[in-house]
Amino acid sequence: MSHRIYYFAYGSNLHPTRLRQRTPSCQSLGVAVLFSHALRFHKRGGDGSGKCNVLPTGDPQDQVYGAVYALVADERMALDRAEGLGHGYTLVTRTLRLPGVEREIFYYSADPAYIDDALRPYQWYKDLVIHGSRFHRLPLLYQRALQEVTAVPDIDPRRNALHRHILESVPSRSGWDRDNWPGCAEIA
Repeated sequence: MSHRIYYFAYGSNLHPTRLRQRTPSCQSLGVAVLFSHALRFHKRGGDGSGKCNVLPTGDPQDQVYGAVYALVADERMALDRAEGLGHGYTLVTRTLRLPGVEREIFYYSADPAYIDDALRPYQWYKDLVIHGSRFHRLPLLYQRALQEVTAVPDIDPRRNALHRHILESVPSRSGWDRDNWPGCAEIA
């Protein structure tokens, strides 16, 4: 069996069912925050809609909350494909700081050529992010900010139905290892 790696999910992969479909071994470990970055729904997706991105701002007041998942390293290739690594997203590695422990984590960040501030997410995509933020109990002010993001309906009924089905399958928290660390970890 392969070793475990640590992934910071901040977009639709916050939703545990969504991520488990892509990486069946994933285990939610806890909440983390990335300072001096802002969450934007401006990465051009393959379907033409806006997807999430963490945009560096340099302002320590800006924060992106997310969840850290442990997964088997062999599953990262499937996640890379699903996220479009090399086709819109690049891989970023950072250090996660916990009391007495540091871990290397990774996340995806949009290539500048794929950023368009005029884009809007599909409603189902925004809902995946919101439902994931609730599952992980991200700060209420952060959840409210997500709800204020303008979204548009998906004109593809099949794609919309597929993602609505994922939204209906939110697991109970009891089936997940979560909150293995107290509070909110910091990503440096």
